[in-house]
Amino acid sequence: MKTKAKIKWTLDILMTVALFFLMGYQFWGGTAHEWIGAAMLVLFLAHQVCNLNWYKSLFRGRYTPMRILQCIVNILTLVAMLALMYSGITMSGQVFAFLPIRGGRALARRLHILGSYWGYLLMGLHLGLHWRMVLNMVVKKRRPQRKYQVAGFFVGLLAAAYGTYVFIKRNFLTYMFLRSDFVFLDYEESKLLFLLDYLALMGLCIFVAHYSTKLLKRRGTK
Repeated sequence: MKTKAKIKWTLDILMTVALFFLMGYQFWGGTAHEWIGAAMLVLFLAHQVCNLNWYKSLFRGRYTPMRILQCIVNILTLVAMLALMYSGITMSGQVFAFLPIRGGRALARRLHILGSYWGYLLMGLHLGLHWRMVLNMVVKKRRPQRKYQVAGFFVGLLAAAYGTYVFIKRNFLTYMFLRSDFVFLDYEESKLLFLLDYLALMGLCIFVAHYSTKLLKRRGTK
Protein backbone atom coordinates (compact mmCIF):
# COMPACT_ATOMS: atom_id res chain seq x y z
CA MET A 1 0.00 0.00 0.00
CA LYS A 2 1.28 3.45 -0.88
CA THR A 3 2.46 5.76 1.88
CA LYS A 4 -0.26 8.35 1.23
CA ALA A 5 -2.96 5.69 1.41
CA LYS A 6 -1.53 4.47 4.72
CA ILE A 7 -1.60 8.02 6.10
CA LYS A 8 -5.22 8.50 5.01
CA TRP A 9 -6.20 5.15 6.54
CA THR A 10 -4.39 6.00 9.77
CA LEU A 11 -6.17 9.36 9.96
CA ASP A 12 -9.54 7.62 9.47
CA ILE A 13 -8.79 5.19 12.29
CA LEU A 14 -7.55 7.93 14.65
CA MET A 15 -10.61 10.08 13.97
CA THR A 16 -12.89 7.11 14.64
CA VAL A 17 -11.10 6.35 17.92
CA ALA A 18 -11.26 10.03 18.93
CA LEU A 19 -14.99 10.16 18.20
CA PHE A 20 -15.44 6.98 20.22
CA PHE A 21 -13.85 8.67 23.26
CA LEU A 22 -15.87 11.83 22.65
CA MET A 23 -19.08 9.80 22.85
CA GLY A 24 -18.07 8.74 26.37
CA TYR A 25 -18.16 12.23 27.88
CA GLN A 26 -19.41 10.89 31.22
CA PHE A 27 -16.21 8.91 31.76
CA TRP A 28 -13.55 11.50 31.00
CA GLY A 29 -15.11 14.85 31.95
CA GLY A 30 -15.28 18.22 30.23
CA THR A 31 -11.56 19.05 30.08
CA ALA A 32 -10.52 15.78 28.46
CA HIS A 33 -13.53 16.00 26.15
CA GLU A 34 -12.42 19.39 24.88
CA TRP A 35 -8.79 18.36 24.34
CA ILE A 36 -9.79 15.21 22.51
CA GLY A 37 -12.12 17.37 20.44
CA ALA A 38 -9.22 19.71 19.64
CA ALA A 39 -7.15 16.71 18.54
CA MET A 40 -10.10 15.64 16.41
CA LEU A 41 -10.07 19.05 14.74
CA VAL A 42 -6.37 18.68 13.84
CA LEU A 43 -6.96 15.17 12.46
CA PHE A 44 -9.97 16.41 10.50
CA LEU A 45 -7.97 19.22 8.88
CA ALA A 46 -5.11 16.83 8.07
CA HIS A 47 -7.62 14.44 6.52
CA GLN A 48 -8.98 17.19 4.27
CA VAL A 49 -5.49 18.11 3.10
CA CYS A 50 -4.73 14.48 2.25
CA ASN A 51 -7.96 14.25 0.24
CA LEU A 52 -7.72 17.42 -1.84
CA ASN A 53 -7.56 15.32 -5.01
CA TRP A 54 -10.94 13.83 -4.14
CA TYR A 55 -12.50 17.29 -4.12
CA LYS A 56 -10.83 18.14 -7.43
CA SER A 57 -12.22 14.98 -9.06
CA LEU A 58 -15.83 15.47 -7.94
CA PHE A 59 -16.96 16.75 -11.33
CA ARG A 60 -14.82 14.41 -13.40
CA GLY A 61 -15.49 10.93 -14.67
CA ARG A 62 -18.56 8.71 -14.61
CA TYR A 63 -20.62 8.20 -11.47
CA THR A 64 -21.17 4.49 -10.91
CA PRO A 65 -23.49 3.29 -8.09
CA MET A 66 -20.38 2.56 -6.01
CA ARG A 67 -18.98 6.05 -6.55
CA ILE A 68 -22.36 7.61 -5.76
CA LEU A 69 -22.53 5.70 -2.46
CA GLN A 70 -19.01 6.78 -1.51
CA CYS A 71 -19.74 10.38 -2.44
CA ILE A 72 -22.94 10.50 -0.36
CA VAL A 73 -21.27 8.99 2.71
CA ASN A 74 -18.23 11.27 2.37
CA ILE A 75 -20.28 14.45 2.01
CA LEU A 76 -22.61 13.57 4.90
CA THR A 77 -19.59 12.73 7.07
CA LEU A 78 -18.03 16.08 6.16
CA VAL A 79 -21.23 17.92 7.12
CA ALA A 80 -21.44 16.07 10.45
CA MET A 81 -17.78 16.82 11.24
CA LEU A 82 -18.20 20.50 10.37
CA ALA A 83 -21.22 20.67 12.69
CA LEU A 84 -19.15 19.05 15.46
CA MET A 85 -16.18 21.38 14.95
CA TYR A 86 -18.27 24.55 14.88
CA SER A 87 -20.44 23.61 17.85
CA GLY A 88 -17.51 22.32 19.89
CA ILE A 89 -15.56 25.55 19.43
CA THR A 90 -18.65 27.66 20.18
CA MET A 91 -19.37 25.82 23.44
CA SER A 92 -15.74 25.49 24.53
CA GLY A 93 -15.06 26.76 28.03
CA GLN A 94 -11.34 25.99 28.11
CA VAL A 95 -9.41 25.07 24.96
CA PHE A 96 -11.02 27.68 22.70
CA ALA A 97 -12.17 30.05 25.45
CA PHE A 98 -9.78 32.73 24.15
CA LEU A 99 -11.86 33.17 20.99
CA PRO A 100 -14.26 36.17 21.04
CA ILE A 101 -17.39 34.04 20.62
CA ARG A 102 -20.57 35.21 22.31
CA GLY A 103 -24.00 33.60 22.16
CA GLY A 104 -25.26 30.85 19.91
CA ARG A 105 -24.82 28.14 22.53
CA ALA A 106 -28.38 26.81 22.22
CA LEU A 107 -27.96 26.23 18.48
CA ALA A 108 -24.45 24.86 19.07
CA ARG A 109 -25.75 22.32 21.60
CA ARG A 110 -28.28 21.00 19.07
CA LEU A 111 -25.67 20.85 16.33
CA HIS A 112 -23.32 19.03 18.68
CA ILE A 113 -25.91 16.34 19.36
CA LEU A 114 -26.66 15.94 15.66
CA GLY A 115 -22.99 15.94 14.68
CA SER A 116 -22.07 13.44 17.39
CA TYR A 117 -24.68 10.78 16.66
CA TRP A 118 -24.77 11.13 12.90
CA GLY A 119 -21.01 11.54 12.83
CA TYR A 120 -20.30 8.35 14.76
CA LEU A 121 -22.42 6.22 12.45
CA LEU A 122 -21.18 7.94 9.30
CA MET A 123 -17.57 7.49 10.36
CA GLY A 124 -18.32 3.79 10.74
CA LEU A 125 -19.85 3.68 7.26
CA HIS A 126 -16.89 5.64 5.86
CA LEU A 127 -14.50 3.17 7.46
CA GLY A 128 -16.57 0.27 6.14
CA LEU A 129 -16.31 1.56 2.58
CA HIS A 130 -12.54 1.18 2.89
CA TRP A 131 -12.59 -1.98 4.99
CA ARG A 132 -10.86 -4.04 2.31
CA MET A 133 -7.90 -1.66 2.63
CA VAL A 134 -7.88 -2.20 6.40
CA LEU A 135 -7.97 -5.99 5.97
CA ASN A 136 -5.13 -5.85 3.47
CA MET A 137 -2.98 -4.00 5.98
CA VAL A 138 -3.81 -6.43 8.78
CA VAL A 139 -3.61 -9.81 7.06
CA LYS A 140 -1.19 -8.79 4.28
CA LYS A 141 -3.17 -10.88 1.79
CA ARG A 142 -5.33 -9.86 -1.13
CA ARG A 143 -7.47 -13.00 -1.11
CA PRO A 144 -7.80 -14.81 2.21
CA GLN A 145 -8.94 -18.41 2.19
CA ARG A 146 -12.63 -19.10 1.77
CA LYS A 147 -13.05 -20.43 5.32
CA TYR A 148 -11.69 -17.18 6.74
CA GLN A 149 -14.03 -15.14 4.56
CA VAL A 150 -17.01 -17.17 5.81
CA ALA A 151 -15.87 -16.90 9.43
CA GLY A 152 -15.36 -13.15 9.01
CA PHE A 153 -18.86 -12.78 7.58
CA PHE A 154 -20.53 -14.56 10.51
CA VAL A 155 -18.47 -12.67 13.10
CA GLY A 156 -19.46 -9.44 11.38
CA LEU A 157 -23.09 -10.54 11.25
CA LEU A 158 -23.12 -11.22 15.00
CA ALA A 159 -21.53 -7.84 15.71
CA ALA A 160 -24.07 -6.17 13.42
CA ALA A 161 -26.97 -7.91 15.18
CA TYR A 162 -25.77 -6.75 18.60
CA GLY A 163 -25.05 -3.30 17.14
CA THR A 164 -28.67 -3.09 15.97
CA TYR A 165 -29.81 -3.88 19.51
CA VAL A 166 -27.48 -1.18 20.89
CA PHE A 167 -28.75 1.33 18.32
CA ILE A 168 -32.27 0.83 19.65
CA LYS A 169 -31.30 0.54 23.34
CA ARG A 170 -29.28 3.76 23.31
CA ASN A 171 -32.02 5.74 21.55
CA PHE A 172 -29.87 6.81 18.62
CA LEU A 173 -32.92 7.78 16.56
CA THR A 174 -34.03 10.16 19.32
CA TYR A 175 -30.77 12.10 19.12
CA MET A 176 -30.24 11.74 15.36
CA PHE A 177 -33.55 13.49 14.73
CA LEU A 178 -33.25 15.82 17.72
CA ARG A 179 -36.35 14.63 19.55
CA SER A 180 -34.54 15.68 22.72
CA ASP A 181 -32.31 18.71 23.32
CA PHE A 182 -30.40 16.87 26.03
CA VAL A 183 -28.52 13.58 25.99
CA PHE A 184 -28.99 11.18 28.87
CA LEU A 185 -25.59 10.26 30.34
CA ASP A 186 -25.28 7.33 32.72
CA TYR A 187 -22.39 8.23 35.01
CA GLU A 188 -22.65 4.84 36.74
CA GLU A 189 -22.37 2.86 33.53
CA SER A 190 -19.67 0.22 33.16
CA LYS A 191 -16.85 1.33 30.87
CA LEU A 192 -16.58 -2.22 29.56
CA LEU A 193 -20.26 -2.26 28.57
CA PHE A 194 -19.88 1.13 26.89
CA LEU A 195 -16.85 -0.18 24.99
CA LEU A 196 -18.67 -3.30 23.81
CA ASP A 197 -21.79 -1.37 22.83
CA TYR A 198 -20.02 1.27 20.78
CA LEU A 199 -17.68 -1.23 19.16
CA ALA A 200 -20.75 -3.23 18.14
CA LEU A 201 -22.33 -0.08 16.71
CA MET A 202 -19.18 0.55 14.73
CA GLY A 203 -19.23 -3.08 13.65
CA LEU A 204 -22.80 -2.67 12.40
CA CYS A 205 -21.82 0.31 10.25
CA ILE A 206 -18.70 -1.39 8.89
CA PHE A 207 -20.66 -4.57 8.11
CA VAL A 208 -23.39 -2.68 6.23
CA ALA A 209 -20.94 -0.53 4.25
CA HIS A 210 -18.45 -3.31 3.48
CA TYR A 211 -20.98 -5.80 2.16
CA SER A 212 -22.88 -3.07 0.32
CA THR A 213 -19.69 -2.23 -1.58
CA LYS A 214 -19.15 -5.92 -2.41
CA LEU A 215 -22.71 -6.17 -3.72
CA LEU A 216 -22.40 -2.99 -5.80
CA LYS A 217 -19.05 -4.08 -7.24
CA ARG A 218 -20.49 -7.47 -8.14
CA ARG A 219 -23.49 -5.86 -9.86
CA GLY A 220 -21.16 -3.44 -11.63
CA THR A 221 -19.03 -6.30 -12.93
CA LYS A 222 -22.10 -8.06 -14.31
